Amino acid sequence: MSGSNTAEQRGKVQVGDLAPDFTLPDQTGRPASLHDFIGKSVVVLYFYPKDNTPGCTTEAVCFRDNYVVFKQAGAEVIGISSDSTESHEQFANQHRLPFILLSDRGAAVRKRYGVPTTLGLLPGRVTYIIDKRGVVRHIFSSQFNPEKHVEEALSIVRTLQDEEGAGASQASAGQV
Repeated sequence: MSGSNTAEQRGKVQVGDLAPDFTLPDQTGRPASLHDFIGKSVVVLYFYPKDNTPGCTTEAVCFRDNYVVFKQAGAEVIGISSDSTESHEQFANQHRLPFILLSDRGAAVRKRYGVPTTLGLLPGRVTYIIDKRGVVRHIFSSQFNPEKHVEEALSIVRTLQDEEGAGASQASAGQV
C-alpha cells in the first residue's frame, strides 16, 4: 500500500515541472493533446469533478464569461473531467462553452497530475497554468470556490503576458 502512495506522490505535478503530455477525446470525440497548444499559447488546464453539478457549472460558465479575455491574453482554456464525451458535448452546448472539454474516463491524466480527491470521494478541482514552453507556472486547488479558479488563472495569465511582453521589448532593444 505505501508503495502506491509513493508512486502517486512521485506522479504529482509541481510548479516548475514540465507538464506531462496527454491525448484525450474532446466533447466531439476528436483527440486533443497538450502538445497541440504548447508553443502557441499559455494553457489554463482545469480539472473539475463532474458535468452539470452546481460548482462545476459555475466554474465553466465563469471561464466562458472570461474566455475572450483569456484569448486576448494569449491563453487557451481546457477543462478535464471523467465524464463521457457525450456528457461533455451536452454540457458544452447547454452552457455555450467555447473551449474544449476532455474526457478522462479512467482518470489516468488526473492521477498523472496528482489531482487529489476530496474526502476520498469527490474528484478534486485543480487548475494548472502552463506557459508556452510547457512549464507549470501556477497550481490552484479549491474544491469549494470554483469562481476563484478563474480569478487566479486570469491573474497568472496576465502576469505571464506581461513577462512575455517585457522579454520581447528587451530583445528588440538589444537589437537596436
